Amino acid sequence: MSRPRPGPAPKSRRVVRWIMTNPQHLAAADAAELKEIRTACPHLDAAARHVHDFAEMLHDLRGNQLPDWMERVLADDLPALHSLVSGLRRDFDAVTAGLSTPWSSGQVEGHVTHVELIKRMGYGRANLDLLRQRILLGP
Repeated sequence: MSRPRPGPAPKSRRVVRWIMTNPQHLAAADAAELKEIRTACPHLDAAARHVHDFAEMLHDLRGNQLPDWMERVLADDLPALHSLVSGLRRDFDAVTAGLSTPWSSGQVEGHVTHVELIKRMGYGRANLDLLRQRILLGP
């Protein structure tokens, strides 16, 4: 008697979405499939574990745990995450502060993006005076 053929493997984007989603918000079928994939691939399991730990550190503002997290990542054979750790080390103090404080620059970034959009809409047709007027008087 032959075994039933497994279904097609999920696309990598879907697996990444499952890993990046809070496990409590995953559908039962997706959680089961992710568990099966993580069991079959130890490297993906380690990467998912590190991503989850980093997300918890970010959510709970525990920047003091960053050095330990970085050491755990470097202990595994995950070159892409090793590159991330190298980048984090370059500006360690800023990253630690970002993981430790509740402050966010999201609102400022939103305004900058809006100004850039207005600027691009008038590119080649408008001068600085019109841009200033649209930003200061616009909605």
